[in-house]
Amino acid sequence: MRQDPPPSLRPVARADLDKQPTDVRRMFDAVAKRYDVTNDVLSLGMDRRWRTEVVDAVAPVPGERVLDLAAGTGTSSVPFHDKGATVVPCDFSLGMLQVGKQARPHLPFTAGDGTKLPFADDTFDAVTISFGLRNIVDPVAGLREMLRVTRPGGRLVVCEFSHPTWAPFRTAYVEYLMRALPPVARAVSSSPDAYVYLAESIRAWPDQAGLAALLQEAGWTGVEWRNLTGGIVALHRARA
Repeated sequence: MRQDPPPSLRPVARADLDKQPTDVRRMFDAVAKRYDVTNDVLSLGMDRRWRTEVVDAVAPVPGERVLDLAAGTGTSSVPFHDKGATVVPCDFSLGMLQVGKQARPHLPFTAGDGTKLPFADDTFDAVTISFGLRNIVDPVAGLREMLRVTRPGGRLVVCEFSHPTWAPFRTAYVEYLMRALPPVARAVSSSPDAYVYLAESIRAWPDQAGLAALLQEAGWTGVEWRNLTGGIVALHRARA
């Protein structure tokens, strides 16, 4: 049975694209219970491959401290823990954190706003954020905060939806986002209208070079990227 989202979520169903933090937080609280399942269905299972690519790009070693920002329920954090790193899953959605803590009580879930991280300067060897940067109200401010908490010489990996590089595929992809994604989400998500917001936010997000420019503006160096799945996703790397 479809569960309608609370009234407070409906104004952001088409993103408003000014990303009011309270509205976005409530949206993620509402989708938390079935978030991982929904992502797996909507991405046709590709999200698992993308997570593997992120871990390989971060290349954690035992004893390192890794901040997994916008970690949601902690699915993305587990591989870092398994490789011996001390990983801190951080998210601004308490609903996500509660679901994650129930499933993975061994991880130190931490509530935090991406523009005001609750960590001291130079705390982490690596910071990573997957599919969450575009939901930060001020992405450049968020990237500066990530730089602040990363030790000198530390690394950043950003995995984010991007722009497919082949024009016919890009057209088909946008059609999927705006037409196919909402009905699929209605079938599997606990708050399907929220995924209309997500589709809008993906379509409005900068392309690969545009995100690289934001990273440089925030002070990161050695910025580079590579495309995954034909540019549906881009993996950006940089150094503090």
